[in-house]
Amino acid sequence: MNLTDADTVGGHAVRDIRLDFPAFATTGDGRPAAYLDSAATSQRPLAVLDAEREYLEHHLAAVHRGASAATGESTTLFEDGRADVARFVGAGDREIVWAQNATDALNMVALGIADASAGIGGPDAARFALQPGDEIVLTEAEHHANLLPWQRVAQRTGARIVPVRVDEHGLWTIDDLAAVLTERTRIVAFAEVSNVTGLIAPVAEIVGLVRERAREAFVVLDACQSVPHRPVDFAAYGVDFAAFSGHKMLGPNGIGVLYGRDELLDALPPARTGGSTITRVTLEESHFLPAPHRFEAGTQAVSQAIGLAAAVRYLEGIGMDAVAAHEEAFAARVVAGVAEIPGVRIVGPQPGERRAGLVSVSVDGVHAHDVGQFLDEAGIVVRVGHHCAQPLHRALGITATTRASAHVYTTVEEADRFVAALGEVRGFFGLAREAS
Repeated sequence: MNLTDADTVGGHAVRDIRLDFPAFATTGDGRPAAYLDSAATSQRPLAVLDAEREYLEHHLAAVHRGASAATGESTTLFEDGRADVARFVGAGDREIVWAQNATDALNMVALGIADASAGIGGPDAARFALQPGDEIVLTEAEHHANLLPWQRVAQRTGARIVPVRVDEHGLWTIDDLAAVLTERTRIVAFAEVSNVTGLIAPVAEIVGLVRERAREAFVVLDACQSVPHRPVDFAAYGVDFAAFSGHKMLGPNGIGVLYGRDELLDALPPARTGGSTITRVTLEESHFLPAPHRFEAGTQAVSQAIGLAAAVRYLEGIGMDAVAAHEEAFAARVVAGVAEIPGVRIVGPQPGERRAGLVSVSVDGVHAHDVGQFLDEAGIVVRVGHHCAQPLHRALGITATTRASAHVYTTVEEADRFVAALGEVRGFFGLAREAS
């Protein structure tokens, strides 16, 4: 692989960064596959792999259970990891709850609100209760993880889903959101960065709008495509809850994070109950710990939490402003190149418009799965399908798209390889001469 002077992330050469990732070890022909699927799952640096291995080999013990020195050491590492993650997203230590993944974290909020609406959780939880006719505002572009849980809440409470519609490119604006906010709005849920379009939502501005127009509403942020790729500060944003996953930010699978303002987490009924969540239990009732431990029932993903903290420190070492600039430059380069290919539709922001580091396209006359297979044969790994966003694709009149996405290890050459190969797809399927 020929890396150029443009292949830097801030002051860090991508050549050096890639040496940290075993997945990019040179293959027999000297040209590893172009991994352009980081929006689905990112690769992991040695720092993350070594942190998990070090814990498992030398510090493994139960956390928050018992009084042994080993338990104390393990618990310290576990809670230090929480503190690292909290710092990374502008949160207090008590505002970070471990989850299985972001989907699990979003369900924790939704299930807690559904329980509160059923009278569970007592007076403190009553602030979350929804009534028939209350409104849950979602954008048409949401990942299913930030849609299905709210559908269930609506079914259980009699609240109704109010959509923010997208335009012909799959985009929505703050004005579109403002148009549907009412005094009955109780939940506003949206992604900071769309996993399909790459739209970057103005979170703080949206929160300010919600506080003005729907003062009793809670703002729930899907931060899966933002936390791994750009600077994020949940406290500065003013959101009530947020969720993100470890495996998209150079960290392990099986670990996600729920952020919540501490006073809200202390009042929200825990979605799962059991060991380590309580202060007092009788046969008739239970009393729960303050956040975050009231939500962390049973044995936790300790090594994964420690690995996620290592991923945070790795990204901090590069600098999130530099990460965002690198990935946005990738997207701009890809969009500019794809715009020159007849018969290929760019979803999301158009050439010259800002977007996060991912690009989804639709090729006229060729299903996305076939496009993906063609690219795979060319040594380019992408994501194909509806990306867990069927309503968005339906609004665009297409069933699936092909998505290329970047991270700190992505190179200019890989962007160009993707564009060049994409330009050959329609010709391969005998469609090059058809009108675009």
